Amino acid sequence: MSAIGVVSSCSCLRTGVRLRKRGMQKMSSFGLHTAARCAAKDYYEVLVLGGGTGGITMSARMKRKVGAGNVAVVEPSKTHYYQPLWTLVGGGAKQLATSARPTGSVMPKGVEWIKSRVTALDPDKNCVWLENDIKVSYKYLIIALGISLHYEKIKGLPEGFHHPKIGSNYSVHTVEKTWKALQDFNEGNAIFTFPNTPVKCAGAPQKIMYLSEAYWRKTGKRSKANIMFNTSLGVIFGVKKYADALLEIIKERNITVNYKRNLVEVRADKQEAVFEDLDKPGVTEVHQYEMLHVTPPMGPPDVLIDSPVSDEVGWVDVDKETLQHKKYPNVFGIGDCTNLPTSKTAAAVAAQSGVLDKTISLVMKNQLPTKKYDGYTSCPLVTGYNKVILAEFDYNAQPLETFPIDQSKERITMYHMKADMMPFLYWNALLKGYWGGPAPVRKLMHLGLK
Repeated sequence: MSAIGVVSSCSCLRTGVRLRKRGMQKMSSFGLHTAARCAAKDYYEVLVLGGGTGGITMSARMKRKVGAGNVAVVEPSKTHYYQPLWTLVGGGAKQLATSARPTGSVMPKGVEWIKSRVTALDPDKNCVWLENDIKVSYKYLIIALGISLHYEKIKGLPEGFHHPKIGSNYSVHTVEKTWKALQDFNEGNAIFTFPNTPVKCAGAPQKIMYLSEAYWRKTGKRSKANIMFNTSLGVIFGVKKYADALLEIIKERNITVNYKRNLVEVRADKQEAVFEDLDKPGVTEVHQYEMLHVTPPMGPPDVLIDSPVSDEVGWVDVDKETLQHKKYPNVFGIGDCTNLPTSKTAAAVAAQSGVLDKTISLVMKNQLPTKKYDGYTSCPLVTGYNKVILAEFDYNAQPLETFPIDQSKERITMYHMKADMMPFLYWNALLKGYWGGPAPVRKLMHLGLK
C-alpha cells in the first residue's frame, strides 16, 4: 500500500516521465482545451482531478475540512454544464444556455483551479503529471474525471453531424442538432440508438424518443413516423418495475424496439444507419432514416487506461461501499470514471458524495470507513413534455424510491421536479457540497407513514 504523505520531486520524476509520455500519447483530440496554467503550489493536501459534478461537489466538501488553500481542482474546461438538462434541450423544451455556467463561477471560493489536463497518475509516489511537464503532489487524491464519448468508433462519425437529420443529446456540439432534426422531420424512419458500451444516464437514449413521439403527435406528423429504438441491450431497462411500465408506453405509442442491435456506421450523405446484430456477429442491416439520434460508445478517459489506479478496463478501481481505492488508501473515486456497478448518473454522484465525505473524514483520522454506499442512482425517465417516471434503484436493481407513491406511473409533478427543481438543487446545493442524495428525505417520507 502507498504511504500517505508528501514525496520528493526526484522520486516522482523518475517514474513520472514514463507515465507522462504514455498518458500524452493517449490524450483525446476531441476534448475542450484551455491554456494550461501552473499550479500556485506543487503540493496540496487534497487534489481533485476533474471539475465536473463529482469534482466540484467534493472540492466544496473538502474545502470545509482542510481549508480552501489546501484544495486544488485540475480542470481544463472553461464552461461547466448541467448535462441532465440536455434531454430537454434536444426536445426543444429548454435552451442550451440555461445548462451552462463559467467554471470559475462554480469553483468553490478560494480553492485553486488548475486550468490544465492531467496526463499521468503516479499513486505510488503520490503525484500526478499535467500538461507542460507540470508535476503536482498530494496527500489525498480524488479522481472525478468522468466518462469519454467516442463518436469516432462509429464509422462516418463525427463528421456525419455536418449533415442534416442527425443529432445527439450527449454532446454540447450536437444536442441542438437533435432539435433541428426533430423539427425538420417529414416522413420515414426515426431511429434512436443505444451503444454496446457503458453509458452515462442510460435512460437518456429513450427519453428523447418519447419526446420526439409527443412532438410529432402535437404537430400532426405522428402517422408519418416509424419510430425505432435500436438498442444493443436485451431489455428496455435494467429494473423490471420500470421496464414493465416503459413497455406498456411503447406498446401504446406504437414504437418498435429492436434488441441486440449496435450502430456501427452512419452514411449521413445517404441517410443510412448500419447496425450489427449482436446475436449474429458480423451480420449487419441497413436502415434508411429521416431522423437519427446517436448515443455514442463511451469509455474511461484515456489517461486512466493502463493507469495504476484503474482496473483492467480503465475504470478507477474503488471499493463499491466506501469509494476508497482498493490498493491506495489515500486515493478515492467518484462518479462516471469509477467501476462502481451502478448506473452512471448525477443522482448517483450526489449519493456517492455524501458517503465519500464520511469515508475521507475517517481516513484523515486514521480510522476505517464505516458509511456504506448502497448503489443508489436515479433516472427521471421523461416520457412526454409533462410526464416523467422517476426510477430510483440500488446495486441489486431493486427500487429504492423516495416518495410513498408508485413511481413507475407517469406524473406531471415528477416532470417539474426534473425540469425545474433539480437544476436549482444542482447549482445551489449539490455543487456547494450540501446535497448528498435523497436518503434523508426518503427516511422522513416513510417514517411519516408509520
